[in-house]
Amino acid sequence: MKHSYLLPAGLSFFIISLLIGCKQPEQYFKVAGILHTPYQIQFCYTESLEDEIHAELQRYYHCLNPFDSTSVISQVNRNKDIEVDDLFVEVFNKAKEVSEQTNGIYDITCAPFINLWGFGFSKNDSVTPAMIDSIRAFVGYQKIRLEGKKVIKDDPRILLNCSSLGDGCSCEVIARLFDSKGIENYMIDIGGETTVKGVNPKGECWRIGITKPTDDPMGVNQELQEIVQLCGRHGLATSGDYRNFYIKDGKKYAHTIDPRTGYPAGQPILSATIVAADCMTADAYATAFMAMGREEAHKILQQHPELEYLFIYADENGDFRTDYSEGFRKHLVSVNK
Repeated sequence: MKHSYLLPAGLSFFIISLLIGCKQPEQYFKVAGILHTPYQIQFCYTESLEDEIHAELQRYYHCLNPFDSTSVISQVNRNKDIEVDDLFVEVFNKAKEVSEQTNGIYDITCAPFINLWGFGFSKNDSVTPAMIDSIRAFVGYQKIRLEGKKVIKDDPRILLNCSSLGDGCSCEVIARLFDSKGIENYMIDIGGETTVKGVNPKGECWRIGITKPTDDPMGVNQELQEIVQLCGRHGLATSGDYRNFYIKDGKKYAHTIDPRTGYPAGQPILSATIVAADCMTADAYATAFMAMGREEAHKILQQHPELEYLFIYADENGDFRTDYSEGFRKHLVSVNK
C-alpha cells in the first residue's frame, strides 16, 4: 500500500531556500600560466576550473605540438600508421579550407621550408636555390588528405606544422569548455591570440591591445598601436614579423614563409589583425595575409566580408600607417591616423 506525505509549507520553503543558498555565487576568476606558451584567462563562474583548463591545454598540445615526439602530429610526420583524433581532423580541415581560399599561400605542409630557414627544428648557415628546389617536391596542401581518420600523403617526406593556427585553436578549445558549462562571460588569451564572449568584470566590452610592430625579438615592447573593444563572441588574432626573425649579413629574415616560393614573404605589412567568429579562423587568415601583402589580401577579403581586418604597414618614410575595414573601425577605441 502506497502512502503520500506532504511537508508543511513553511518547511518546504525552508528546504528550497537552503538548497538555493548552497549554490556558490558567480565571480570572475583569473587563470594564468605558461604551457609551451603564456596564457591568461578570465571568466565568470562558480569555481576556478584551473585543473580542467590545464587538462584541455594538455589535450591540445598532445595532439598538435610538433616538438612532442608522442603527439599525434609528430606521429603523422613520422608516417606512423595511426588514426588521428577529432581535434586533428578539425584543424586539418580548417587548414585545407583556408589554403583553398588563399590560393595556397596558407599551407601547413610548408614545415620543411620553415625548418630550412631556421624557424623550426634546425638552423642552416645559408639557404641556396638548390635547397629550395629540393624541397618543393614534398610541399603543397594538395599532396596530403584525410581518408576517414587516416592521413594519406603523396610523399612520405611531407611534414605538417599547425603553429600558424595553433594558438587560435587552443583558445577555441578552452572556449568550448566554457560554453559547455554555460559560461557567458570570458576572455581567453593564449600566445597573444584571443577569444572573448560577453563582458569583463566591469560589465563592459573586453579591451585588447594591439602592439606597435617594432622589432622586438625578446617580446618586451608594450607600446600599443591600437585598442580593440569586443562584445559578443569573437576571435581575434594578430600575425607579425617583428618578434620571430633573425638578422644575417645585414638582412632581416622573418618567419612568415611564402610556400609558393619557399622564401620569407618579405611583404610590407608589419602586422595583420583579423576578427572572425572563431579564433582558429582568425589566426590562419592573419598568417596568410602577412605572406601575401595588402593588395592580394584585399582581393581575398572581398570574398569574405565576415572577416574584419587591421593591417599595420610602413610608408615610404618608415612611418606606421593603418589600413582597416569599416567593420573593424567599429571595434577601435582609438584610431591612430
